[in-house]
Amino acid sequence: MMTSRELYELMFQEMGPQGWWPADDEIEMMIGAILVQNTSWTNVEKSLIRLKNATQFNPEQLAALTPEELQELIRPSGYFKNKSKALIGLFEWLKQFNYDYDSINEHFGASLRSELLKLHGVGPETADVLLVYLFGRVEFIPDSYTRRLYKQLGYANTDSYNAFKKEVRIDDFTNNEAKEFHGLLDEFGKKYLSTKVTDHDHFLKSFFKLSEK
Repeated sequence: MMTSRELYELMFQEMGPQGWWPADDEIEMMIGAILVQNTSWTNVEKSLIRLKNATQFNPEQLAALTPEELQELIRPSGYFKNKSKALIGLFEWLKQFNYDYDSINEHFGASLRSELLKLHGVGPETADVLLVYLFGRVEFIPDSYTRRLYKQLGYANTDSYNAFKKEVRIDDFTNNEAKEFHGLLDEFGKKYLSTKVTDHDHFLKSFFKLSEK
């Protein structure tokens, strides 16, 4: 069965660098990680454009928004009331540390993931995205596309995010490799594993288990 290292190297060879996460700075990255929950990136982009026009992603300007103003700006992403609450909670938490991500990283150490999960609206996937793209950690992010791909490669326990995360280790990856791996997996998933895709002929097809086709 193909290992994660083998999968990464083959995908990188075939698809090239993805340059993920799609954001110009840390603030935009964090907002995108919250907004993308239960919606498409196309909808997130609409919200990000509105937020950028209103605040330039300046932390102080973002914090000055009323909940109602924030909800209206992120409305295209859906679930805007819950997501605005999540963003406000995240901003307040980061402000305690003056948005010093290195300081946060050092302060919480191995318990950082647990601390992130305490924040409203931050589930396991969002926490892992923040760990990789904001805090420079190495984490496997088994989102729905990733679990679908690994299932077809013959892996077990792919139905649950938390259960499957325990199945796959990428401790030998660098942070840059972890970033690229997530980007590659997501781009591959959107192109070949979407329920809208009917032609599944691709460079990984020969590795798929017959029982999963």
